[in-house]
Amino acid sequence: MDKGGTFVFEDLTMESNIKHIISIQSGEKATRLMQEQNKITFIVNPMSNKIEIKIEAERLFDIKISSINVMNRMNGQKIAIAKLKQGYNAMDVATRLGLV
Repeated sequence: MDKGGTFVFEDLTMESNIKHIISIQSGEKATRLMQEQNKITFIVNPMSNKIEIKIEAERLFDIKISSINVMNRMNGQKIAIAKLKQGYNAMDVATRLGLV
């Protein structure tokens, strides 16, 4: 985890086929979204689309996603906020990854 509250997949990226998800945000706002709205915030490849992000996240974290919103930041980063389907808990995913 870097000092900005982001969990980075440096080790996994070289070994597996992770092309779209770069990291998971774990800052204050991202944690609040996990707790209150059952959403996970990812930093993603700027060239990735919603479908690619959804497929990779569902495969990587063993979850089901109902919707994804994508934003481009002024610094060139692309952020994806994924709403999980009922029966899946964003805090459980964060706990498995050691974010919480």
